[in-house]
Amino acid sequence: MKFFSIREVPTTSWSSAHPLNMKPRTKTLLMVFLGNIIFGFGVAVIIAAGAGLDPWTILAEGLGFIFDVSIGFATFIVSVSVLLLWIPLRQIPGFGTIINTIVVASMIDIVLPWLPKPADDLLWLQLIQLLIGILICGIGSGIYLTGNLGPGPRDGLMTGLQRITGRPIALVRASIEIIVVIIGWLLGGTVGVGTIIFAIFIGPAVSVGLSMVKTLSGDK
Repeated sequence: MKFFSIREVPTTSWSSAHPLNMKPRTKTLLMVFLGNIIFGFGVAVIIAAGAGLDPWTILAEGLGFIFDVSIGFATFIVSVSVLLLWIPLRQIPGFGTIINTIVVASMIDIVLPWLPKPADDLLWLQLIQLLIGILICGIGSGIYLTGNLGPGPRDGLMTGLQRITGRPIALVRASIEIIVVIIGWLLGGTVGVGTIIFAIFIGPAVSVGLSMVKTLSGDK
């Protein structure tokens, strides 16, 4: 289980030399798009499972209650706030940051109506679908992060904190998600059993994705 100890985003043949690359290679763009498509599909699978909201959506729901705004606008507030946290971490946005915002949201809208939605009395089936969705999210993250065109707001926070702390990515991501769950719950957001599972397993899932990409790419 070496993937649990991975401490950095691997460099691959399609990785951009810099996040602010204004003329990325076609291969790089395709891999970033592919990773975000897979990630968006994974998010949709989790939503369809019906076992609980993910931590960031819980936070958005809680902020919506506090400021009396829609969950969509509250999600926008969360995203902007997370990007502001990039400043002290010296994280740099890029094409990947924009692609993440657009493609993930689009994929959710496209595939969600077609995904199975287990009945509430079939919790075991909901949890299986939830775990599958988390793994898919991890694989998608592993693909698009290695493109190095700038991560999405939440992944950028993860990689920035990992860089300054030197801790394993799995630990950093899991810690972020757990903290977000607690804050969202204190603000009135809805927490379900799936939420706790997501918070615990998304970090390891991202590490698995990065490890898979590193192995399959054949790059060191």
